[in-house]
Amino acid sequence: MAHYITPGGSLNSTPAPTKQAAAGNYLDFTSADASSNNWAQQYVPDLMEKEAEVFGNRTVSGFLAQVGAEEAMASDQVVWSEQGRLHLSYGATMKTAASNLIVMDSVDHGVRVGDTVVVSSAAVTIKGYVSAVAIDGDAAGDKLGITVLAYTAATLAAITNTHKVNVFVYGSEYAKGSGGRGDVIAPKFKSYTNKPIILKDKYEISGSDASAIGWVEVSGEEGQNGYLWYLKASGDTKARFADYCEMSLLEAEKLDGGTALTAHNADITGTEGLFAAITDRGNISTQVEAMIDFDAILKEFDKQGSIEENMMFVNRTQALDIDDMLAGQSGSGAAYGVFNNDVDMALNLGFSGFRRGSYDFYKTDWKYLNDVATRGGVLDTDNGADATPEGDGLGGILGVIVPAGVSSVYDQGLGRNLKRPFLHVRYRASGLESRKMKTWTTGSVGAVTSDIDAMEMHFLSERCLVVQGANNFMLLKGNLA
Repeated sequence: MAHYITPGGSLNSTPAPTKQAAAGNYLDFTSADASSNNWAQQYVPDLMEKEAEVFGNRTVSGFLAQVGAEEAMASDQVVWSEQGRLHLSYGATMKTAASNLIVMDSVDHGVRVGDTVVVSSAAVTIKGYVSAVAIDGDAAGDKLGITVLAYTAATLAAITNTHKVNVFVYGSEYAKGSGGRGDVIAPKFKSYTNKPIILKDKYEISGSDASAIGWVEVSGEEGQNGYLWYLKASGDTKARFADYCEMSLLEAEKLDGGTALTAHNADITGTEGLFAAITDRGNISTQVEAMIDFDAILKEFDKQGSIEENMMFVNRTQALDIDDMLAGQSGSGAAYGVFNNDVDMALNLGFSGFRRGSYDFYKTDWKYLNDVATRGGVLDTDNGADATPEGDGLGGILGVIVPAGVSSVYDQGLGRNLKRPFLHVRYRASGLESRKMKTWTTGSVGAVTSDIDAMEMHFLSERCLVVQGANNFMLLKGNLA
């Protein structure tokens, strides 16, 4: 039986505040409505002055602070390089099995005469010797073709022409007294780049309203409290801007084909956020509901950097699925070594970590994916038969797996190898100016800086995200169709 939750007609779920406090934000004691106990009567109402914090801590930032670091930069872009794979493995196509000719998918391969290789298709695996690397006959001048002679009676004739194969080099063999290698293999240089974006916000209040005392005692995430409403409004603006600084580095996209945006402002070019980086250079998995799903992720990590410790930041749907999955694995392959194998500690209706195979995983709920005002309110297509927008996250991002520890990369700016967290934030700064989180006040309220009868609070940040080794990250999505 399907389970539904229906909001009440007056549920306070509107995520976006207005630019200014509206009448609907206040209790109305001035109405002439006979049903209202208003200030026109002589009795003093029992005022509950303290503002109720019905949403708890409303901020959603903190993810990058847990898994990354921050570092200053003094240029318009950050450039870094990452190591390629050490060993040689390529996709290819069987061109002519009768003549042992295989066509590599890329001309930029490193297979050489004298190499010993493993050629595998869906039907057979054969070990052979590369006797020639030559033009394949289809594209003049391109050395895409390799001739592989099998060591055993099994030949490449067992592979159907035009079928896809995989070729990897496992060594070489030369006869006595033969000459040396004719070709050399040079490591590929692969670099990545990202640029910072500038974020801005502003709060403004007139001098008269800044001195107006309200009857509501306000409070907020920035520590503001008292009976001046502008304290709440300015604090909320600051807290919201701090969240935007992190959310932008999660959701941002580089400009790619947005011709209308380019026509509007050619200087708005975007930046690469976490989700975009993983989608482009990392791995994407469907929802993890059973151990077999999780094992598929482990096998993919085995193909990549095999980082032993990983952080899992997931929404409620995925978190409960993982809890249910591990609750049924007592005494099997799932262990709780990070908790000294104390199952009660680990599975206390929301364990913090577990071990599977040679990997340790630490799971936590990610508020950003649950909050209805952020990713929790994304109208995804449900996996159900009705295919109606449910907003349950099943068609969107369920979580992300982030490797713990550091990576070694070559920093173009410093000209040397450095060890940094896989995720880190770069913000614009120099000796005179830091744009990490800049705040300043203008106007005539308090310190006078202009003749404007108002107080203006300005917020600015210039930053970008560096995602190193994205091949070790995994994005969990509910519906990849």
